[in-house]
Amino acid sequence: MKYYSISEVSDRLDIPESTIRYYEKKGLLPQVERDEAGRRFFSENQITFLGIIIYLKNTHMPISVIKQYVDWVVEGESTIELRLEMMKNHKKNVLAEISLMQEALKGIDVKIARYTKYTQERKEAKEDEFILEKRK
Repeated sequence: MKYYSISEVSDRLDIPESTIRYYEKKGLLPQVERDEAGRRFFSENQITFLGIIIYLKNTHMPISVIKQYVDWVVEGESTIELRLEMMKNHKKNVLAEISLMQEALKGIDVKIARYTKYTQERKEAKEDEFILEKRK
């Protein structure tokens, strides 16, 4: 089995090494192994698991809830229904946030259209002024 250093994992997942260390400190990476010198090394499975943690975090799941998820994973199959329910609830939260963001984006689009129209009108007004000044 191939193992990867923290810097290789950092590059592969495009996250800082400090984030990986933080997740480990918070108990989100319970099975990270270390070599004789104390350096972390990761298997493919651990990298995949870290990827899951990252997408949960990127979808605004709190660290405390991710920790509960990790604890349930470590506990094993007896917690699958709990994990399923957690993921269903989190999906609802993510969908609600997406909906909120889509509504906010509409408001931003209105502002962009307004500002674009305003700047275009100002540009045209200045061009008209320039033409009138030239005619004098």
